[in-house]
Formats: sequence, C-alpha cells, structure tokens
Amino acid sequence: MLDGANARAAPSRVWLSGHLGLVLLFLYGPILVLMALSFNQAGLPTAWTGFSVKWYGVLLENEAVLAAARNTLIVAVTSTLLATALGALLAIGVEYRRRGPALEAVLFAPMIIPDIVLAIALLSFFTLLEFTLGLHSIILSHVVFNIAFVCAVVRTRLRGFDWSVFEASVDLGANEATTFRRVILPAILPGVLAGAMLSFTLSVDEFIIAFFTAGPGQGSTTLPMQIYSMIRFGVTPEINAMATIVMAVSFALVLLSQRINKGSITG
Repeated sequence: MLDGANARAAPSRVWLSGHLGLVLLFLYGPILVLMALSFNQAGLPTAWTGFSVKWYGVLLENEAVLAAARNTLIVAVTSTLLATALGALLAIGVEYRRRGPALEAVLFAPMIIPDIVLAIALLSFFTLLEFTLGLHSIILSHVVFNIAFVCAVVRTRLRGFDWSVFEASVDLGANEATTFRRVILPAILPGVLAGAMLSFTLSVDEFIIAFFTAGPGQGSTTLPMQIYSMIRFGVTPEINAMATIVMAVSFALVLLSQRINKGSITG
C-alpha cells in the first residue's frame, strides 16, 4: 500500500523539484552571469576572452569607490548599533505589554511602506526642520528603516520567553538594569545578533532612502549610489566586480543571520 502511494507521489516530487530548479535559475541566473563576467579578461560583456581578476585590482585603485565603501561602512555600522539597541528594547516593551494589533501595525509600517514613500517622507521631515543633509541624515534614516526589522526578529525569540522569570528577579531584589543584563539579554541575545546582521545587510544594500537623504558631493555617497552613478555610462567589468563583492558580503551576512535566528527560535 505504501509502495503504491510512494509510486504515485514520485511524479509530483519530480515536478516540484523541476519547478524549484526553474525558479532558482530565474532568480539567480542573471546574478551568476554577472559574477562570471566580473572575471572576464576583456572589457566587453559580450565576449569571453579568458579568466582574469584584473578588474578587482582596478576596482581597488578607484578612489571614488573606496570613499563610497568607507561611507557605506560608517552608515551601516552606526545605524546597525542604534537600530539594534532601539529595536531590541522596542521588542521587549511590545511583547511584555501586548498592546494589540493597532500598535503592531504602526510599528511595522516601515517594513511594508514602499522605500520611495519613506524616503520622500524623511526628506520632507529633514527639510521642515532645516536639517543639514549628509552621512548623519542617512544614518538616521536607516535607523528608522531598520528598527522594525530588528524588532520583528527579536520578537521571535521573545515569543517563548517566560516573563515570570523577569518578575521573580524583580521580587528577589534585582533592579530593572540588573534583570535586563542577567535575565533578559542572555535569553534574547541570538535574536539580537540576528537582527543586527539583518540590519547591517539592509543598510549596506539600501539605495533609495540613501539617495534621497544624502547631502551633496562625494562626502555622503554610499556604495549603491556610486554603482548607480557608474552604471549610467554602461555596465563594465569593474561594476560587475563591485556588484559581485557586495552580493557576496550580503549573501554571507543574510545566511549567518538566518542561522543565528534559527538557533534563537529552536534554542
């Protein structure tokens, strides 16, 4: 009986595997082609003339690219630290109080609002306050964008947290700071780290909000903005090399974030 059921299910598994393969090819085929062309010795993307890493060397000698990479790291690291701290505290407060779906809808709105709408809103807000634009405005904008993601990730860990432990710690004489440091933080630390990894990745890759809230000149140009300015004159192996590095770093961070977050859920 089971052999008959397995025999009937075999074509379905083959069809599903084929469908999954086509979807993955559609998603990652162009990326793989781009990565391959970054090692093309020729400067033309239409003909393969041999394997070479010279375009990565050319990329590392480009001062504008290096400056944009430094700006990206400054924005990503600073916004990640702020967003992680605020998002983790927000997750604790929301999960402990359990205010209802209306508050959650407001908190997670930045995750579903189109980036261009959020970018225009932030630019209008900075203009209303007569706030000078620059790296600091990009950092603040990315903090606003990333808080919701950190909060959502940390809350996955808090779903199974026993709040009676928190109350017992307070009853035994520990103050709020000690209880947070020795009871809550160790329990949610994997979720906090996963949220920080995700926040860093989103900040490195983000373009639209940074484009709208950046100041004039190269001083506030991030790496995605630099790629956009270069690609307007045509796709070159140098751009392919830069995109390959960004995608490799982003993929590694997302994979690490998923592994940490999986451990925070099952731990």
